[in-house]
Amino acid sequence: MSGRMGFVGVTTSGSSIMQIFPVWATELGLPTSQLDGHDVAIGASSAEYRALVTTIRDDPEHRGALVTTHKMALFAAAHDLFDELDDFALACGEVSSIAKRDGRLLGHAKDPLTVGLALDEFVAADAFVSERDAVILGAGGAGLALSWHLAQRNDVPRRIVVSDTDRSRLDHLADVHAILGTDAGLLHLVDASDESMRTLFATLAHGSLVVNASGLGKDRPGSPLPDDIDFPPSAVVWEFNYRGSLEFLAHARDQAERNGLTVVDGWRYFIHGWTQVIGEVFEVDMTPKTVERLAQLAEPFRR
Repeated sequence: MSGRMGFVGVTTSGSSIMQIFPVWATELGLPTSQLDGHDVAIGASSAEYRALVTTIRDDPEHRGALVTTHKMALFAAAHDLFDELDDFALACGEVSSIAKRDGRLLGHAKDPLTVGLALDEFVAADAFVSERDAVILGAGGAGLALSWHLAQRNDVPRRIVVSDTDRSRLDHLADVHAILGTDAGLLHLVDASDESMRTLFATLAHGSLVVNASGLGKDRPGSPLPDDIDFPPSAVVWEFNYRGSLEFLAHARDQAERNGLTVVDGWRYFIHGWTQVIGEVFEVDMTPKTVERLAQLAEPFRR
């Protein structure tokens, strides 16, 4: 075996993938079982992102990388260093997969695919019937991808509500949806605060989807919701993360029985996210059967 794959994140050593990747590499017959973490602080400088991408590009032993928290920031700082970017990376301004082909550096935005694969496992094709809402707490790369996926469904929500504390992220999300041709009446943007969340949640339909895409509870402690919020009855509550302090997940689980909630953590999203990027980096066809086999192998390492 030779070479290595990279993992661009914040606290990469805490991820189960560091133990899972060598097992998957053996199962898939990959040319390397080495996964190197590239820890980058939130709010890092453009120079740091450019140096990292340049290192990956110029090192012949570096096969490529998965990018988590830094997808948008890395694109903004270093998109010109890529020889090719896929359509969604260009439209959304993010890179979640770095791969190489014949000496060329390729950037892909895999979230629209991976978030859809994960969501479709627990949200039925007719779940919304234009009566239930979808609330996405966070307008970063994953939140943007989920909003796009929901807008493309045959069964669209009554509203797709996206909140964020950073207005520029909401504006960027709106710009992307304008390019994609999303119905203007479908998308509702909210400047996140405790008061705006209380007002919003008082209006949500029973059975709505509520998703934590803020990064709070993983990259930083906390929750995008105040403690006194009640989830709507029969809501489906999805925490994108599977590790960390997970305050949002605990909040939902505390109300699960009383409010009849379906509560889902980020484990399957993690599985789909990693398998799709590994497939891109190493040119492996990630069939549903292959993904399920890899998920089984990963289960003992779940934290």
